Amino acid sequence: MKVIVLGAGLVGAPMAFDLAKGAEFDVTVADISHKNLEKFTGHNIATAAVDLDDEHALLEVLKNQDLVLNAVPGFMGYRTTERILKAGKNVVDISFFPEDALTLDGLAKANGVTAIVDCGVAPGMSNILPGYVDSILDQTDSILIYVGGLPKVRELPYEYKAVFSPIDVIEEYTRPARYIENGKLVTMPALSEPELLHFDKVGTLETFNSDGIRSLSKTMPHIPNIKEKTLRYPGHIRLMEIMREAGFFSSEPTEVNGVDIRPIDLTAKLLFPQWELKPGEVDYTIMRIEVAGVRNGKPERHTYTLFDEYCPETKVHSMARTTGYTATMAIRMLAQGLYDEKGIIVPEFIGKNHACVKFILDGLADRGVNYELEIDSVNVVK
Repeated sequence: MKVIVLGAGLVGAPMAFDLAKGAEFDVTVADISHKNLEKFTGHNIATAAVDLDDEHALLEVLKNQDLVLNAVPGFMGYRTTERILKAGKNVVDISFFPEDALTLDGLAKANGVTAIVDCGVAPGMSNILPGYVDSILDQTDSILIYVGGLPKVRELPYEYKAVFSPIDVIEEYTRPARYIENGKLVTMPALSEPELLHFDKVGTLETFNSDGIRSLSKTMPHIPNIKEKTLRYPGHIRLMEIMREAGFFSSEPTEVNGVDIRPIDLTAKLLFPQWELKPGEVDYTIMRIEVAGVRNGKPERHTYTLFDEYCPETKVHSMARTTGYTATMAIRMLAQGLYDEKGIIVPEFIGKNHACVKFILDGLADRGVNYELEIDSVNVVK
């Protein structure tokens, strides 16, 4: 079976190498950057140097493919996914575009396509696991998600590194955070409601509201409380607030020496070399998912905990592992016919298919990404 990975960055490349293991897939990677494609020289992976934002070029490279893994930057994710659907190709998407993927549901169904979107770690597993728990509880009262990726070595002033583009990360500091509280949609500023929490193996981290629940706000209207908060080292919130309020994250053009520039573009350009995880640099991914409700008349809380770190053997960063391997297991799930619903499939839909949840969790565990589950009785949030 032929599969193509669109994007050969710090997440796209590990996904391609993972899919190329064994004889299951013929793998192609497409990217506009020749430098990104050089890393596949000598491996059993075909490459295509192509501008993926050019519709004609994209459709050409998709022609002979059976499955597509979309890992383009978020700003072009929606239109890329739309074009993939028009081509009639089943797709797993981790571009995490800001637009509402469900608006493409009619197009996907009309073309008989399965399109699994937001299929990384968060969103992704942060949706799949709550979807699973919701399907086994008689009543679900709350979903609370804490998640973050951090460098092991804390370097001032940011104490932060990422495998994603800084402009995508900056959205967490600027886009209003939405969550569900007592059955109502609440909108708060990004970086609001800070807390300090302890996490084993890492220590004390600070959390803040971020716009991470995505489709959960629409697909689970029966759950009165749903919230996601981002994790960073203490002090990061204040620094980002200062930069935001000073205008460094503004999208409004500013005239500088006769040239209009967007401050956010310049900021992202300057931050990239400082925030980019270098080869061999150790990073962590930390996530805690708490789903509380009632089963068999008794209050119950399911807590999934993830601690993952850079793998020195494969030289793959943790955020790439936890995001990318979720997506590659979803590709395998489609290839093996374990899931064949048509339309836009948000990850919580997969959570209701227990065989698929087990398939993904087992595949992640085989790659050293382990979600630990603890179930206890609690006083359920009302």
